Amino acid sequence: MAEKTYTTFAEFWPFYLQEHSKPLTRAYHYVGTSLVVALGVYAVITAQWLLLLGMPVAGYFFAWISHWKVERNRPATFTYPLWSLAADFKMWAMWLTGRLGPELEKAGVAPTTAKVR
Repeated sequence: MAEKTYTTFAEFWPFYLQEHSKPLTRAYHYVGTSLVVALGVYAVITAQWLLLLGMPVAGYFFAWISHWKVERNRPATFTYPLWSLAADFKMWAMWLTGRLGPELEKAGVAPTTAKVR
């Protein structure tokens, strides 16, 4: 059976959340996205422009590790690169502001918190 093709970001968003169903997967993404933002801000403040080249590495490293080791699925980035990037920042911002839980529930994902030991 062929994979569904998404034609709008609104259709893609629930799929993206379902592909990030495990709290630890989302936690890895939050670390990577936070590093991307921190690196970008630091590069701009200090005018160290070459640091901007490290942003994709910082973000994708944590994201891809989480998909292969935790979620055990193929990152949506390979099929929907721009929507995946936008969805990652949306997920991160909603998590930071405490608004992600209802979105996860709407997508059919349990919004539990990961407990790391």
